[in-house]
This record gives sequence, structure tokens and C-alpha cells, in this order.
Amino acid sequence: MKTVFLMGKRVADRVFEPAELRRLEDLGAELVFRSEETDANPAEAAELMRGAETVITSWGCPRLDAALLEGAPDLKAVLHAAGSVKAVVPPEVWERGIRVTSGAAVLGRGVGETALGLTIMAMKNIVQVAEETKRSGWWNVRKDPVRDSVREMYGSVVGVIGGGNAGRHYLSLLRHFQVKVLLADPSYTAEQAAAAGAELVPLKELLARADVVTLLAPEIPATYRMLNGERLGAMKDGAALINLSRGSLIDEEALARELRRGRLRAILDVTEEEPPRRDHPFMTLPNVMLTGHIAGAVNNGLLAIGHFIVDEWARFAAGGRMEGEIDPSKLDGMA
Repeated sequence: MKTVFLMGKRVADRVFEPAELRRLEDLGAELVFRSEETDANPAEAAELMRGAETVITSWGCPRLDAALLEGAPDLKAVLHAAGSVKAVVPPEVWERGIRVTSGAAVLGRGVGETALGLTIMAMKNIVQVAEETKRSGWWNVRKDPVRDSVREMYGSVVGVIGGGNAGRHYLSLLRHFQVKVLLADPSYTAEQAAAAGAELVPLKELLARADVVTLLAPEIPATYRMLNGERLGAMKDGAALINLSRGSLIDEEALARELRRGRLRAILDVTEEEPPRRDHPFMTLPNVMLTGHIAGAVNNGLLAIGHFIVDEWARFAAGGRMEGEIDPSKLDGMA
């Protein structure tokens, strides 16, 4: 089965270990790679895809538009070794009966794990406590008001906005703690939320009750600046906001106003403009931590995506359903 890697060698080497490529060959794949470091342009992709039955894409690959598909009539599956497929896979792919899967669930696990770590950091107010410890000395910090801001997980309320791949894994991790979990997600029923260990509530109620709010919703038109000034104003004093989704989901000017007032703290992995300009308030406010878009996978975590995609190839070749297979009717609600 001819299997074409459309990404450049630089990306392929970061996502697929040699052992995984050998496993693909042992499963019966005839592998075709680009020798160049960069990704294929449309003309190169068309040449590579001729006669291919499966194509493996990743970050930076060209969009599989009608012109490319015309030259690959044997194509049966696209395996996207990254997260969202929207930049690479247009509706024409599904219209031709081509099946599509992605590594979004794998990335979601990494985001969920990061969310847990940052939740504990936010509860403990690690950023400000660490700064105060350096400024005042180890013992003096015990008398500082910053120390009074520290909370434990026990008995706290965690609000989760978005129960997709990352949200589901985060919810499963929170089961190990004695916390009250609130979930806001229009795709869930109350029963589904309860099965995941959470109480389904309206967004405004979640914001008013939670000690930590973790934003994991997809970037779609319906979520644009969903946390506006009014909703941020509904958050309780001393609460922390963690954003591991996209910067566009927050009205950043409104958040900066709340942060200047000292009412809230924020840990932001993403911002609307990346990187933010040097004079952006987020770059100087003491109650903001920026983590530079590292929540999903950056280094060795990328290899988990390659492992998953090889497993998906094996499931497809065996005639089964792929675990990450995308239902195009649900695409509008996905990142």
C-alpha cells in the first residue's frame, strides 16, 4: 500500500521514530518520503501522491484540494500526524469517500496533563510565591500576604470550559483529587458530564463559582471572545484563569483590566497575537505567567503522535475503524 509522507524531513524526523517507520513497512506499507527539509508545495505533492492509497500529513502540508485529489484517484485515507485537520483537509476529501484521522486525541492528552500541572501551580500561586521568596527571603515569605493566597486542591472548585479531547483527559485526571469539578460545554448532557466526574453548569455560573477556570474549548466562530468583559467580571476575587486553547477566546483588553485591578491571576499558554508585542500588558503584569504555546507537544511528546498514526494505519489496513477517525458532520464544532 503506497503511503506518502507529505511533510518535509525535518517534521517527519521529529514525529516518527525509525522503529515506527520499520513497523509501517512490516505492516505492508510502501513508504515514500520527501528528502528535503521543507514541506511539499502543491506541485510536489501532486507528483508524490500519484498512485498513493494513503497519505500522511502534518503541520505545514499543502491543502488537499480538488486539483491534488484529481491526480490521486486511488487515495483511500488521510492520516494527519498533528491536531486540527481544517487547514489541510477540505470537504472534497470526504465527498470522495476518503477517510480521515488525526492525532488530536494524542495532543489532547498532553494538553490535559499540562492543565493539571498548571492547575496545581495556580492554586499554590507558585509564580508570585516564588518571586516573593527570592525578594524577601525564605522565612519572611511565611509572613507575607502572598502566602495567604495559596490554596490546596482539597475542597476547591475547578471550572472546565470545553470537554473535547483535552477536556476529557483533564477531567479524568481531576478524579484523583478531592475537588468539585464544574463543566461548561454545550455538547454534553448532564448525564455525560456526571459520568466524566463533573457537574454541567452554565458558563456564567462556572465563572462565578470556580477557584480555577481552565479554558479548553475549540477555536470556532461561536467561541470568539467568549470570555468578554462581563464574563470575566463574573469571576470570583482571587480566582485564576488558565488558557490552553487559543487567545481569540478571551477579550484580552478586558482581561488586562481585571489583572491590573489585582482581582485575578492568569496562566496563558496562548495569546491572540503570538508572540505578544513587547508592550503588551501580559508581558509586564506580575499576576500573569506566559508559557509560550507549549501545552500540547513540543519535543519527545511529538513521537507519541507518530506512534498513534502508525497504529491508525494498521487499523485502516485491517479494515477496521480508526480511533481518531473524524466524522465530517461534527467538524463545525471541532478545532
